[in-house]
Amino acid sequence: MRFFLLLGLLAMFAPLAQAQTWVNQRMTVQVPDGHLHGSLLLPKTDAPLPVALLIAGSGPTDRDGNNPLGHNDSLKRLAQALAKRGIASVRYDKRGVGQSQPVAPDESQLKVEDYVDDAVAWSRLLQADPRFSALVLIGHSEGALIASLAEPTVKPAALISLAGSGRPIDALLREQLQGRLPTALLASANYLIDELNAGRIHQQVPEPLQVLFRLSVQPYLISLFQEDPAAAFANTTAPALIIQGSHDIQVSSKDAQALKQARADAELALIKGMGHVLRITPQDSAGQVASYNSPELPIAHALTEQISRFLTEHGVLPASS
Repeated sequence: MRFFLLLGLLAMFAPLAQAQTWVNQRMTVQVPDGHLHGSLLLPKTDAPLPVALLIAGSGPTDRDGNNPLGHNDSLKRLAQALAKRGIASVRYDKRGVGQSQPVAPDESQLKVEDYVDDAVAWSRLLQADPRFSALVLIGHSEGALIASLAEPTVKPAALISLAGSGRPIDALLREQLQGRLPTALLASANYLIDELNAGRIHQQVPEPLQVLFRLSVQPYLISLFQEDPAAAFANTTAPALIIQGSHDIQVSSKDAQALKQARADAELALIKGMGHVLRITPQDSAGQVASYNSPELPIAHALTEQISRFLTEHGVLPASS
């Protein structure tokens, strides 16, 4: 009976122990159009810690890694896993999303450069904060491109590309749509991609393609299609780690290999069984799609192991962590 009572007490105090180990704080950074809002997760310690700026992927994705098409808390879970390794992190609502919505209420005004400037603004704020010993940029999916573009200005202690494309996004998008759309609709999608690549806006978009090519998002896609993720990655100089999951249905290992080819000195870690939202998933598409709406699933253990190892080997994270 005493044994079960002890287990009950331990379970009751477990959340309290976690609360005493981590500090959650709201943070804001000023940009020319207003303020961006984010969350700091800080392990409790008197010593300065490395801090990771987590840069979200494409679309209206919030600080936790969620958007209208999927609630999985991928970035929130990653922040918690990093905190257990002694790494602080800041994740933020992109402009036009969540609490940062007032900064860009009209998505037709968005361009890739805006997201890069935002990452630079957050980086400057964190680099000036005495609580942090070093800044690490971690970009997920499209956020990996943003991190690479920001890196030459920010000069972080380390750069981590997490499920990032190694080819222009229009090529990646064509591959993602292949086999998933009827022939006529696929032809329409490829035509729109060609037109956006040429810098031309199209008023008429078939209803099934509105989510990807709605009129208001076309200016952003035009700016995005002009970027080459591999070239941007090649232009970085900070110690770099490329992480790719073998079960990712959005980005493949050949993208990771392309990034590695762009920077021979970068490390490449392939995580067996990891899908796009950083969970270990079945290889079948149904199991992977289910993970996009499964916030209760734990982050892949090997993911934070690789990040911790990499940062320790490069002196960013003390070995004792």
